[in-house]
Amino acid sequence: MSDSKSKPRRSGIAQPALQAAMSDAATDPVRRALWLDALEQQLRPCLPPTLAPHCRLANVAGKRLVFIVDSPVWRAKLRLAAPELINVAQSIGLAITEVTAKTTTAPLHPSNTVQRTAKPVSEASRSALKAILASLEDSGSAESGNAPQDRRSGRKL
Repeated sequence: MSDSKSKPRRSGIAQPALQAAMSDAATDPVRRALWLDALEQQLRPCLPPTLAPHCRLANVAGKRLVFIVDSPVWRAKLRLAAPELINVAQSIGLAITEVTAKTTTAPLHPSNTVQRTAKPVSEASRSALKAILASLEDSGSAESGNAPQDRRSGRKL
């Protein structure tokens, strides 16, 4: 017989995904991310309306609020808004004394639109299309002189 103990069985009731993630030993990053998100929601209304879409709270490091901005211009504007952010953070109960900003090259809010690019046509496809067009032109001219015309080029089809 082995000395290992069997693991207790889990209950048959399914847990919501967030609750299951929070019950694990590795929850500190998840809890911190949720806390930072909640803190950002409290600080965002204090930002000027033109600045808010261009910055995001990244971290609370000691006595600093660290924001990410998407250009140096918004970094300068965030510096101007720093005293109000410090006051709000202190009123929430944080011992914040400064605001810093890091500039990123990646967009803060990636767009969900997918840009589609046309794929190049292979030479085999191009020659097949030319052959089809030629056969259509031949059949159109053989049937009658009143073949329909292509609107763009004015050619008979």
